[in-house]
Amino acid sequence: MKNALICMLTAVALFGCNKEDAGKQAGPSGDPALVMASQQLFEQLKIAEVSHAEVAETLRVAGNIGFNEQRLARIGASITGRVMQVDAHLGQVVRQGEVLARLNSSELSQQQLAYLKALAQLDLNKRNAERAKALFEADVIGAAELQRRESEYRISQAETRAAADQLRLLGVSDATIARLGRQGEVDSVTPVIASLAGVVVERKLVQGQVVQPSDVLFTVADLSRLWAVAQVPEQQVGQVRVGQSVSIEVPALGNEKLVGKLIYVAQTIDPETRTVLVRSELDNHDGRLKPAMLATMLIAARPQERLVVPASAVVRENDEEHVFVAEGERTFRLLAVKLGPEQGGVRVVLSGLKGGEKLVVSGAFHLNNERNRQEMEGS
Repeated sequence: MKNALICMLTAVALFGCNKEDAGKQAGPSGDPALVMASQQLFEQLKIAEVSHAEVAETLRVAGNIGFNEQRLARIGASITGRVMQVDAHLGQVVRQGEVLARLNSSELSQQQLAYLKALAQLDLNKRNAERAKALFEADVIGAAELQRRESEYRISQAETRAAADQLRLLGVSDATIARLGRQGEVDSVTPVIASLAGVVVERKLVQGQVVQPSDVLFTVADLSRLWAVAQVPEQQVGQVRVGQSVSIEVPALGNEKLVGKLIYVAQTIDPETRTVLVRSELDNHDGRLKPAMLATMLIAARPQERLVVPASAVVRENDEEHVFVAEGERTFRLLAVKLGPEQGGVRVVLSGLKGGEKLVVSGAFHLNNERNRQEMEGS
């Protein structure tokens, strides 16, 4: 009986010791988020207080490469006519003033005839006015007849100018009008002229087609300078302005970063997408960029004072980001936080910290290994 009592007391004592050892291994108070660093490890740690700093956040917005609309020309016919000949094709490089197509127009013929008639009437009325002046000076006709002839001459001048202006509206040059006046030959064929040097990126006509002045027949673009455009969410509009530096990542170029500046920030918000259009200009003399390529615009926003932690203080645990906050002498708590992307060695605190906490900013990885060891041994 005595021996059995001694054995029972011994077992209770051993159980108590094991429980005490397990409690120590599980960390202070048995909380797996707490860890007590050994003196040797503690001396390797660096601790600093959470503080504020001026941070220029980078906005990532989806966008694309587009035509530089200041170097884009949509070219149409200046007159109703039928396409006789197409001289330019998709992808062709054209010079300014080069003929892209030729049209046959009865309207042009009629207007040329009207000009020739006005020119002939002008010549006739001019001679009549000169003759009337001579007769008036010879006292053969009265002043009223002279004024009538001079009035007819001035009317003919106005009609001739109007007929010439009408030809100009139909795309006839001054040199062609002068040649028409000298030679009197009506030509019903009119060219469609490139108003810009560049590449034909769109063609909307075929031979035999009847076209109107409102029709766009060709689109010519200078591809040496292109735009990168993106839509900035309404909530972030205050962080962008003209002149800001931007980087553009183009997946088709292996996400190579192209550097530029914002040249335009829209003054209105798109009511459907609640975004604001921003634009940057890119050099494309090597021809690598193509309009409609997808791109991501990285915009360096204006610096703002934010709560930050050093990137070295962050450890990942269970696919979440954490920091170690000092809670006592050599005692630290693993605290989950939400952080922005790293910028200049620091990360903006989105949630989890208020400021003023003391963090492990160097050695956090080793401290977390120690915490995991203690947790495993405790369990």
